[in-house]
Amino acid sequence: MIPDDLLGRHEIATAADMERLGERIGAGLVAGDLIVLTGPLGAGKTTLTRGIATGLGVRGPVQSPTFVIARTHPSLRGGAPLVHADAYRLESAMELDDLDVDVDRSVTIVEWGRGKVEGLRGHWWDIEISRPVGAVETPDEAEHLDADAPRVVTITPLP
Repeated sequence: MIPDDLLGRHEIATAADMERLGERIGAGLVAGDLIVLTGPLGAGKTTLTRGIATGLGVRGPVQSPTFVIARTHPSLRGGAPLVHADAYRLESAMELDDLDVDVDRSVTIVEWGRGKVEGLRGHWWDIEISRPVGAVETPDEAEHLDADAPRVVTITPLP
């Protein structure tokens, strides 16, 4: 569960700050928790997930799951594993369901999952990350984005 003091809007100055926020989020998560990450290319979704993984104490490295769709990171502490999924290339919630992710026994993070995960759990956290407009237009440019450009992270419990 994400603590109430982390809900709402956070201004993030650096990639290290993004990871620290993720670590604080991850420290409170348990099996069955679902997070939907939304934001443009290069916003910091995977950076935040890397911090969440640290807070959960799972095996890394945490990388973008864009090409494999989903990665499972087992716990190093005997806790819940982290399932890190990317729904960008999926057409529907049914395709996400076809991945057979055990959302009851895992902490699940789905990038680009808005509109595709609502049937997985009755409650989840929507985390939206915004970055300066026009900073990245294509995936090739994402790797050149200044990692320390400011971001705004908004954490909302749903429904």
